[in-house]
Amino acid sequence: MKLFLRKNFAFILILLAVFLGGWQLGFSGYQLNLKFNPPSLSVENKRVTSGSIDFSPLWDVLDRINEDFLFRPVDGTKLLYGAISGLVKTLGDPYTTFLDPTENTQFNDSLEGVYEGIGAELGIRDGQLIIVAPLDGSPAVKAGIRAGDKILEINGETTTGLSVTEAVTKIRGKSNTVIELTLQRGSASSFKVSITRAHITVKSVSAEKKDNGIYYLEVSRFGESTNSEWDDAVSQAKGATGIVLDLRSNPGGYLSAAVYLASEFLNSGTVVIQEDASGDRSALSVQSTKNDHAFAGVPVVVLIDEGSASASEILAAALQERADAKLVGEKSFGKGTVQDAVDFDDGSGLHLSVAKWLTPKGVWVHEKGIEPDFKVALTDADINAGRDPQLDKALELLR
Repeated sequence: MKLFLRKNFAFILILLAVFLGGWQLGFSGYQLNLKFNPPSLSVENKRVTSGSIDFSPLWDVLDRINEDFLFRPVDGTKLLYGAISGLVKTLGDPYTTFLDPTENTQFNDSLEGVYEGIGAELGIRDGQLIIVAPLDGSPAVKAGIRAGDKILEINGETTTGLSVTEAVTKIRGKSNTVIELTLQRGSASSFKVSITRAHITVKSVSAEKKDNGIYYLEVSRFGESTNSEWDDAVSQAKGATGIVLDLRSNPGGYLSAAVYLASEFLNSGTVVIQEDASGDRSALSVQSTKNDHAFAGVPVVVLIDEGSASASEILAAALQERADAKLVGEKSFGKGTVQDAVDFDDGSGLHLSVAKWLTPKGVWVHEKGIEPDFKVALTDADINAGRDPQLDKALELLR
């Protein structure tokens, strides 16, 4: 989830400089050429350790690889990215990840709504890789995949220990190629699903007029084009007597987009609170919108489910607490942290958890989710029959 908050990652950047500097000093084929005076390094950062970080084991390992490793040539770039990935994984935070250039490109493409794959957002819950949200009209939806499904295997290989970015890399692929996932839904027996990858182009906002002046607005993600798509949808819905805002299976995205959409329903005040590692809090407030807060004072019902995560939870909570919105559906995912996304010159990237986000009333929903005001299930039978009792309840509340 790419929620932008710029910070100075001095510690990480120092490590990158150390690694890049070391390898740039002479990598030819499998020759690491690090025998010459390995640098003596002391990285002081009391927030990480009370003393110095001794990098000599790193150089010792590289020397041994250079001298004795059987299978050559050695890919120095792969070694570099593996070392950085290992460093980041030791933090034990599933949302803090290092992405190599391919993974970083894939992630950015997904936020822009254009990529090749199955059309599903992945996440980690209780150490298990899961489907956070399948995207409407995607191969994942057509294959019957549901939010909350556990991914046990990808093409017969276990997902144990895989990060989200590693899993995404395995699942993404060229259009018209097939991938097999082994899934588990709840406590039922596992089952296999074969999915044909496709070119995915996802519009993030859609609008539909219902009866009695009510408009249905669906937001599938918070990406690059969401604000402009939202402006277009709002211009269609001006004068609405009620709004159904559908955030089901919305895995999140840019924090700024969530704040912008919330601002359409509010004239002023706090949208979300951020709390950093020191416990310092800062509020992100309502901002101006192209349609001048067109929905301020308009009754709104928000649809959520277990696929509603991160930025979508920020929006749902803000409207519940500040705009008297009613939430309908099922408990949301429960991701309450903010990641800063940094892109490096080589195309790789780092997503680093830098803050908690809290609702305007100071509630942290992390790993708890947001409970709906009206709990309404959407069953397989409903889906197969084309019924949507959650939407029906939302419309009932607005009539």
